Amino acid sequence: MSEPRGTTGAGEHTGIEGRVDGPPALEEVRVAAMRPVLESPRWWWPAVAVLGAIVVAGIVAWVVQVGDGLGAAGYNNTAFWAVYEADLVAFIGVSYGGAVVSAILRITKATWRAPLTRIAEATALVTLPVGMLFIVPHLGSPWRIWELVWPPYWNLSSPILWDFFAVSTYLLATIVFFYLPLIPDAAIARGLLEPGRRGLRARVCRRLYQTLGDRWDGNPSQRRMLHAAIGLVAIMIIPMAVSVHSVLSFAFASSSRPGYAETIFPVYFVVAALYTGVALVVLSLAACRRLYHLEAFIHPRHLVRLGFLLVAFGAAYLYLTFTEYLIDGYSGTTGNAAWVRQVLIGRYWIPFWFYFVAAGVVPLVIMAVRRLRTGRGVVVASGLVVFAMWVKRLVIVIPPATEPLVRSPLAATGVLAGNWGTYHFTWVPIAITIAATAAIPLALLIVFRFVPILPIAEMEELAAGLEEPAETAGAPVLRGDQGPGSAPVVIGASSFRTSVSLPDTTGKEGAR
Repeated sequence: MSEPRGTTGAGEHTGIEGRVDGPPALEEVRVAAMRPVLESPRWWWPAVAVLGAIVVAGIVAWVVQVGDGLGAAGYNNTAFWAVYEADLVAFIGVSYGGAVVSAILRITKATWRAPLTRIAEATALVTLPVGMLFIVPHLGSPWRIWELVWPPYWNLSSPILWDFFAVSTYLLATIVFFYLPLIPDAAIARGLLEPGRRGLRARVCRRLYQTLGDRWDGNPSQRRMLHAAIGLVAIMIIPMAVSVHSVLSFAFASSSRPGYAETIFPVYFVVAALYTGVALVVLSLAACRRLYHLEAFIHPRHLVRLGFLLVAFGAAYLYLTFTEYLIDGYSGTTGNAAWVRQVLIGRYWIPFWFYFVAAGVVPLVIMAVRRLRTGRGVVVASGLVVFAMWVKRLVIVIPPATEPLVRSPLAATGVLAGNWGTYHFTWVPIAITIAATAAIPLALLIVFRFVPILPIAEMEELAAGLEEPAETAGAPVLRGDQGPGSAPVVIGASSFRTSVSLPDTTGKEGAR
């Protein structure tokens, strides 16, 4: 099969032979996209070793739990759900952001999306399996996982079973969504690998690129079919992700326990997933931008735009939180009133108000103040959101699970004094949670050792189809509305102006 047009290499400083046909900006796209594949930074192996050791420590902790039972993780008769359920919801939730952000940007045809989509889709791809694995320590006995996959054991009345079905379907859609844009990139990347490169990874890369892009030659018919397929999956993945997190909430909302039996939970879980998911995408983009020197492609303005999306979901989540506690507290029923009291001013007030300030107030302040509304400010807000929203999941899960169902009229809150159950963290769930957190960057480092970190074909196609000569400095610009509110998107060494209108309110760093 003949190589696609323009699949030969770029500059000598990367070890890629030949030069690409086209402007230097397109050449730099290929150099930057293949840099994680062709080069080994000095920090890569130490980072993999540290992250791998953390993951191994988590596996050891799980083995200890298998031997000693869930009591080793702090579970007891008065705290039957705790950290693993919060981890399950949180980790599956953050996977939502990468897929939906990429899907929305593709559907709306936002021209500034191109440098972001591959990293966002990869983030969704690696976080979802990590979240699914929390089903195993949650069950306690790992061999019971067969009851979820083997039909004779299915309990169709169990929300956990439907959670498994929904998340598995979502995982398949996420894999397809990541795979489709890789088809043309695989054909390009195969031509950028030096023929003389040896080693196991080089052989794996060649076989991978041949498998993914063997039949791709870039003709108009193939491009139309690929764009249609990507658009269809992008449309499907949004309602699919909404259904996943709605079904995930059923395990709580379908119970009769105060604090869980909330009709608002399906919407609550979906908005929380969007909120934390966008925050994780921001962190992934910022880390890849810094580690792989993608400053010319991922601009601070990209992060600020995602920051506006972040605070929109944050404001919606704050409203839903206010609604939940207002209704339960105003109803005055014994169980709900006791639960709200414990969360707001009782034993769980510290984690609740930490969430309220760190994930609710601070991101809004950062995006409201012009001097703070920079790429660095959005990264700080996103880090707070990811951690504080995990704490909020603990506040959702633990208090109702420790609340007694036996009431007494003798106590002011309707609950016997000191009758609330307790949960105490042990080293086992802490190690497992940290290991799962470390598994996400570890998986991203491994993924980008085999696939281009930027969508080469998409960025080249966008530039080639929408370029027109610039009147100044010889830099190409994108056609579209060139009003005073349009913002530059950097592709390669050239600045483009997009048709996406956005006020220039990003502060000093975002304006550079």
